[in-house]
Order: sequence, then structure tokens, then C-alpha cells
Amino acid sequence: MSQTVVKCPQCGKSVAWRPESRYRPFCSERCKTIDLGAWVAEEYAVGAENPADAYAAE
Repeated sequence: MSQTVVKCPQCGKSVAWRPESRYRPFCSERCKTIDLGAWVAEEYAVGAENPADAYAAE
């Protein structure tokens, strides 16, 4: 069985996709924290067809 390898979404380093890879899909805690910080700073967003729809469910 071949081992699945993915690229770290932050730095691009190869990461083996297995239970021992603690921070997968990131290569390290540092890359994971940088990505989390970008979400908190609203550098990333999940799009919607109509932004008002996001609040309609509340």
C-alpha cells in the first residue's frame, strides 16, 4: 500500500498523511498556527452566493 503525501498548505513542505503526523495537513505547529492566525485576522473567508444568506439561518 502506498503512502499518501500532501503538501503543507502554508509552506509547501511534503507531509506524510498518517496518524503519526500530528499537525497534518500542516508540517508543524508553526505552520498550523500561522494558518489559524490568518483565519482569525479574516484574511480567509468562506464565500456565499448572497452574504445575507449567512445570517438568515440565525
